[in-house]
Amino acid sequence: MKDSPTHYALRETQRYFTTSRFLLGLVAVAVLLAVSGPFGTLTSMSFAPRLAYWAFTVPLTFGLGGFVSAYMSERFRTKSPAWIAPTAVALGTAISVTALVMLLNWLAFGLVPTAPAYLAGLALSVLVTAAIIALVLQFMPRHEPQAPTEGPPALLQRLELAKRGSLVSLSVQDHYVEVVTTKGSSLLLMRLSDAIGETGADTGMQVHRSHWVALGQIASVTREGDKARITLSDGRDIPASRSYIPALKDAGLLPR
Repeated sequence: MKDSPTHYALRETQRYFTTSRFLLGLVAVAVLLAVSGPFGTLTSMSFAPRLAYWAFTVPLTFGLGGFVSAYMSERFRTKSPAWIAPTAVALGTAISVTALVMLLNWLAFGLVPTAPAYLAGLALSVLVTAAIIALVLQFMPRHEPQAPTEGPPALLQRLELAKRGSLVSLSVQDHYVEVVTTKGSSLLLMRLSDAIGETGADTGMQVHRSHWVALGQIASVTREGDKARITLSDGRDIPASRSYIPALKDAGLLPR
């Protein structure tokens, strides 16, 4: 299932911060900024507080920039013309990082973002930061979630090992669901709808409010008025109610 842009961006941002190369890059940038001391931190702070400030600011800035970059990249990935996606990434990253840096500097140093000289220096610093973010992310391959591997239906895990054969049918028995497999039957205390949800995709179909059958275990289907009778591979008959006749037709089990 395809992620939304927000989910993709959150997952990618988390992945960035669990990658050793990315973390080493953050450390290098924090040390570089602590040594160079932009925004007046060189004269207003000694080295230890300055390093602590940038050790806090750099991951926060990169986290926001990485999230916005990933979000914009996914949001506009399929848009045409091709320049829309990189433009959205660049603008989104620059604007978000600029706003964050202005807020941090305002809170930490009382630097109100009105002076032209300050804004020019801030713009230059943000451009450098955004370029570094883009460069770091460029060398991190895009991660796509892998499709889950096929395996036995989850419902079978509820059964004792000796009865974990291929599913044949599910039937309501009072407050229980009778699960019939090619190796026997068991009663499970659960709703039929929940049991059907654990059978796996496209393995069978519900044919009655109290019955579900595995498609691969159907031996024959016989029409009986406005209803039908399904004979299974183990010889049992399961009734199919009128409301499920269209589904049986759609599945090719009954003539139209």
